[in-house]
Amino acid sequence: MHRYRMGILWLTLLLVASLSGLASGAAFHGAWPYQPPPVGHFNTYVTNNIPNGGMYWDFVEMPLAMYVWGEDRWVPLLATSWEIQPPDKFVVKLREGVKWSDGSDFTAQDVITTFETGRLMNWVVWRFVSEIQAPDDHTVVFTMSTPSTVVVRYVLRERIRAHSVYGDFARRVKELVAQGVSTDSDAWNNLRVEFEEFRPSELVVTGPYRIDPNLITEAQYTLVKWDGSWIADKVLFDRIVVYNGETPTVTPLVLAKEVDYATHGFPPATELQFTRSGIRVIRPPTYSGPALYFNFTIPEFNRKEVRQAIAHVINREENGIVSLGASGVAVEYMAGMSDNLVPLWLSEENIARLNRYEHNWEKAEELLRSIGYSRGPDGVWVTDTGKRMEYELTMPGEYADWSAAAENAAEQLNQFGIKVTVRAINFNQHLIDVNEGRFEMAIRAWGAANPHPHFSYVQNLFTHNITPPTGGMKFPMVQETDVLGTVDLEALVVASAEGLDEATHKELVTQLALAYNELLPNVPLWERYGNNPALDGVRVTGWPDDEHPYYGNSPYADAFATLFIFEGILRPAQ
Repeated sequence: MHRYRMGILWLTLLLVASLSGLASGAAFHGAWPYQPPPVGHFNTYVTNNIPNGGMYWDFVEMPLAMYVWGEDRWVPLLATSWEIQPPDKFVVKLREGVKWSDGSDFTAQDVITTFETGRLMNWVVWRFVSEIQAPDDHTVVFTMSTPSTVVVRYVLRERIRAHSVYGDFARRVKELVAQGVSTDSDAWNNLRVEFEEFRPSELVVTGPYRIDPNLITEAQYTLVKWDGSWIADKVLFDRIVVYNGETPTVTPLVLAKEVDYATHGFPPATELQFTRSGIRVIRPPTYSGPALYFNFTIPEFNRKEVRQAIAHVINREENGIVSLGASGVAVEYMAGMSDNLVPLWLSEENIARLNRYEHNWEKAEELLRSIGYSRGPDGVWVTDTGKRMEYELTMPGEYADWSAAAENAAEQLNQFGIKVTVRAINFNQHLIDVNEGRFEMAIRAWGAANPHPHFSYVQNLFTHNITPPTGGMKFPMVQETDVLGTVDLEALVVASAEGLDEATHKELVTQLALAYNELLPNVPLWERYGNNPALDGVRVTGWPDDEHPYYGNSPYADAFATLFIFEGILRPAQ
C-alpha cells in the first residue's frame, strides 16, 4: 500500500510539472532514468550524465550513422559515406553544412576530438586504431593498427561531441601520447580525474533537439526542437519530454497514458494491464539480458566448477518467466552471445560441443563434491577450506525485471544450499559499486546488440572487469581451459575482430564461445525481449506494423523509435 501511495504521489508531481513547465506544441512523451543537477551534468563521457545513454542521446549528440539489423544496412546521419580501404584505412565522409548549437561548424575536428577524448576513457576502439587524421574538413581517416571490420561500428555508432567543448582535453591527451606517457602513469591518471570532474555548462548538439537546462527537474527533462539542426525539417515534434525514473515510477505514467513509449523492463502483470488498457506492446530483441556476475577476489568463485554448478542449479526458464513473462527467454547455448547469433557464427558441430547447463541439481552437486566441497549439518555447502557458501547478491533496485531475476535466482540457490541474501542498490550506484569491486555477486548485463560477437565478449569480459581503472570483478583474463588449453581471453577478444576476413573471425569467435561456455565468467540467465508500451492516438501516431524491419533493432543500441522520429514516420496525433 505504501508503494502504491508513493506511486500516485510521484505521478501527481510529474503531471503538475508537465502542465506548468512546458510550452504548447506537438510533443512525444518518453521515459528514461537520469540524475537531475547537481549530480546530473552534461559531460557525456562519464557517469551520471544527462541524457544518460539510451535512445534520447541520439537526438542531441548525433552519431555518424545507425544500423538497420533487419536489412543489414546503415542509415547515414552525420556521415554520408564510408569505406574500408585496405590494408589499414577506414575513411569517413562527413555531411557538409551541419552546425552545432553554439554556432560552430561541424567538421572532421569534432570527430577527432571525440575519439581522442575517448582514448582517455580507455575506449576499446583504440585497440584497433592508431591514428586519426583529417585531410580536409569533411573527411576523417582512421588508420588501423589492427585492421578490423568492427572498427566500422565503433566509429559510426559513436555519438560525436563538440570540439568547442572537449577540444582542450583532446589536445592534452594527444600531447601525452606524443610524449610516450603510459596510460597507467600519474600524468594520465591525473588528467582522467580532472576530466571526470569536468562539467560543461550546456549540451552542445548537432541533433534536432536541445536539452533546456531550465526544464530539468527531478520529474522530467525536456528536449526542445532546435531549428538550426540539419535534420530539423524531418522531425515533426516540437519537444520530447523525458520522464525520470525506473519501472516502478514509469508504470503509473504509462497506465495514465502520459507516456507514449517506454523501454523499461515491465513485469508480466504490468504488461497485462497495458494490453487491457488498449496500449500496444512491442517485443523487439535486445541481444542481451541479465547475468550473475562474481567478484573473483572471493576464492571459491575462481573455481570454474562452482560457477558451472550455479548454472546447473538455476532454472533459467523459470527465472525468465517470473522476471519478464514472454519477454524473458531462457539462454540455451550459454555461449556469451545472443542465441540468435550463435548459428550465424558457429558450425553445427561446434554448437553441439556447447554445454547447455540444463537444470540439474545432481550435476551441480557432483561438480561441487569433485573439488572437495560438502554439505554442512544444516544443508549449507561448505568449501574445501571449511568456509560456508554464503553471499550477498546485489542488483539495481529500480530495474524490476533484474530485481525479480535476482530474487528468483537467490531463492533457487538457497534451496540448493548456497545461501544468498539479496540487496537492492540505486541503479547509478550499483554500476559504480560493481566497477569498483564492492560486491560479492551482482546482476549486470551480458551480451550486446551488435552483429559481431566481439562486442558481446567486450561486455562480458571487459566492461566490469578490465575497463574500469579499479578492475571491477577482477576475473583473470589468462585462464586454463579443457577446450583450448591456456588462453589469453583479452587477446582473443581483440583478435576476434582483427583483420577483414570473416572466416578467421568465425574461427576465433568459436574459440571464445567454447572457452566462455566452459569457464562461465558470468552466468547468463535469460535473453531479454522488449515489452515496450507504444501508445497510439493520444499525442503520437504512425507506429508501423510488427513486420517493419526496424523492429529487428534493439530498442537501445539502434533504437527503432529514434529512427521513426528522424524519418518522420512517427508524427503528432493531432
